[in-house]
Amino acid sequence: MVANVVELTESKREIQHLNQVLSAQKQAFRQNPMPTANERIENLNRLKKMILKYEDEICEAINTDFSSRSKDETLIAEIMSVVSGINYCIKNLRKWMRPEKRHVNLLFQPASAKVVYQPKGVVGIVVPWNYPVFLSLGPLCFAMAAGNRAMIKMSEFTPKTSEFLKKIISETFDDNMINVVTGEADVAQEFTKKPFDHLLFTGSTTVGSHVMRAAADNLTPVTLELGGKSPAIIAPDAPMHDAVDRVCFGKSFNAGQTCVAPDYVLCPSDQVDAFVDSYRDTFARLYPTIKDNTDYTAIVDDRQYQRLRSWIEDARAKGAEVIEINPANENLQSGTRKLPLHIVLNPTDDMTIMQEEIFGPILPVITYNSMNEAINHINDRPRPLALYYFGYNVQEQEHVLAKTHAGGVCLNDAIMHVALDDLPFGGIGPSGMGAYHGHEGFLTFSHAKSVLSKPRFNSGKLAYAPYGKTIHKMIYKFFIR
Repeated sequence: MVANVVELTESKREIQHLNQVLSAQKQAFRQNPMPTANERIENLNRLKKMILKYEDEICEAINTDFSSRSKDETLIAEIMSVVSGINYCIKNLRKWMRPEKRHVNLLFQPASAKVVYQPKGVVGIVVPWNYPVFLSLGPLCFAMAAGNRAMIKMSEFTPKTSEFLKKIISETFDDNMINVVTGEADVAQEFTKKPFDHLLFTGSTTVGSHVMRAAADNLTPVTLELGGKSPAIIAPDAPMHDAVDRVCFGKSFNAGQTCVAPDYVLCPSDQVDAFVDSYRDTFARLYPTIKDNTDYTAIVDDRQYQRLRSWIEDARAKGAEVIEINPANENLQSGTRKLPLHIVLNPTDDMTIMQEEIFGPILPVITYNSMNEAINHINDRPRPLALYYFGYNVQEQEHVLAKTHAGGVCLNDAIMHVALDDLPFGGIGPSGMGAYHGHEGFLTFSHAKSVLSKPRFNSGKLAYAPYGKTIHKMIYKFFIR
């Protein structure tokens, strides 16, 4: 009872503080609504220096939250990706900020037209637990490049990382520029109800619908980075080793706790045995042991671990063949949250693993007999965040691209499209709304303001009332055709 009271009190304090900070940021933005390129670049460089200064401490905080998080995966997916994004923004910022001249047709001459990219104001960023640095500071760098201020709600499931980021951000920036909010789910709910000028949420599709509903009360524009069941198609003529090598990497990275991880494989019906054999060999080469292997990441907490275990048992109980890939045959049932890769054969739609995004090292394999059958399987289900095709037939690649929808696609690779600085990242339909990364990141957090400029001479006056004059007839004849 005492713990609940303390937690409630902390939540109230956090909510009260976020209200104060939001008000202060809005006031500060009014004082400087169009930061110069130099100001933005200076802030981006400060963010970059902060990350580089605390690189080791960030890795250790994430490792503590996960109980075992591969340092190299943190360096690759969190540190390097954010630093690369910052460098990309700095390199392109002045070009992005330039007003764009637009065409003025004869009817409106003499005049000039342009689009001015203006900061929206204060951006809210809601962060999930799986990549707490990449999915907080990544959006932040684009929000800052666009000239905004920002508030970041960190996940309660990565408390060490959340508190550490809060500490170093407060050392680096004033609260009225960048602020980190911690706290439990009730704080997150209040956060999404606030009148931000833009709100970016990364998380599940279910929670995303609640976030959008909360934002609607303030007509806050939202970018939703959700998830879903991202398929990996192996073409009949694809070299199995090539495909499995890349699927295994994408599925094993962060132990599958990645929104764009291959969720299930569509495999030619006569190549399932070859797929399983190749996967065993590949996984054993990458991870010869699991339990004490610092390269293999643990499941983030007991709740997620038990969820995945229960889904495996659900599939087994409903008739699936479950193949555990545990190269050293280690006992992983106690004292660790390391979960080996489980391949699930003969999955059916009534199994939980085929209804929900898996978000862990479980890989269902679905067979098909023709490419159109595989495509229909994908199109019969909600549009995924990512789609992966393995095969070198260019015509078939184009066929798959034309006949399916997904937030993003890799041909002969998995998950790597997210790391490309110049590609937008976002979902479609149930897998998300809007995009960031690349130039699209700057555009997402900017308002494209249309500006029409007229000289003293006003040709438009010729079209004013009273109507029915000869000039009106001439205008209609010339322009309505």
